[in-house]
Amino acid sequence: MGEVEDEEAAAVLRAVGRQIKSWREAAGLRQAEFGAAIGYGEEMVSSVERGRRAPKPEFLDKADDVLGAAGKISAMRRDVEEARYPKKVRDLAKLEEASVELGAYANHNMHGLLQTPEYTRALFAMRAPSFSEDEIDRQVSARMARQAVFERRPAPLLTFVQEEVTLRRPIGGRVVLRQQLEHLLTVGRLRHVALQVMPTDREDHAGMGGPLQLLKLHDGKALGHSEGQLHSRLISDHRDVQILEMRYGMIRAQALPPRESLAFIEKVLEET
Repeated sequence: MGEVEDEEAAAVLRAVGRQIKSWREAAGLRQAEFGAAIGYGEEMVSSVERGRRAPKPEFLDKADDVLGAAGKISAMRRDVEEARYPKKVRDLAKLEEASVELGAYANHNMHGLLQTPEYTRALFAMRAPSFSEDEIDRQVSARMARQAVFERRPAPLLTFVQEEVTLRRPIGGRVVLRQQLEHLLTVGRLRHVALQVMPTDREDHAGMGGPLQLLKLHDGKALGHSEGQLHSRLISDHRDVQILEMRYGMIRAQALPPRESLAFIEKVLEET
């Protein structure tokens, strides 16, 4: 269960809570009786019904079964799951979903859209101050949900430049890194994806300002997105976006071409 972060999510959870309460009362069950039937405490049931806590999928499925809702409660799983994601992730996912073109440069770890669940989990597990297991679960689920962009049709053009060090840094251990490299090769071979590697030995590098992401929307509008230590921000000022587009173009030109990049990743995989 996750604490509610923002008003948009809170409104969804309040609506879900009212629905569950309505079904429970129609079934003639007290909160304690209902909780016992689905394996949760009375306090948790109360918190969910008041929209204070986000129920996990198992809660909704068990509630649906016990209350005889014929799928009506289980059907709320997606809305609840999205409400559990941090707002900044929801906002970024919506933009990625609306993009016809997306480009990203990553310099410390694999870009979020390229990560395996195990790699993502290892990243969040090492955060300081530390996350709870529930918070790690939320973050991993949210990041994996963003990867639906690869399945979209018509497919957007997706380009990525990964710093060489990200291919070698064993986040999560050697086994996790090997799986991550194998995943990179799979994604990099998709027709609508161009994956490039920026070798460490390059003298000229336009990415010294740090990681960046560019999104081009259906209406032709371009936006930038940047991650910092404590904050990420959306960049919409036309002049700033132009600067990011110029830098990203230079980064791609300085990096290895896609075909050579895949061969480079294969070589690193053999060495790992």
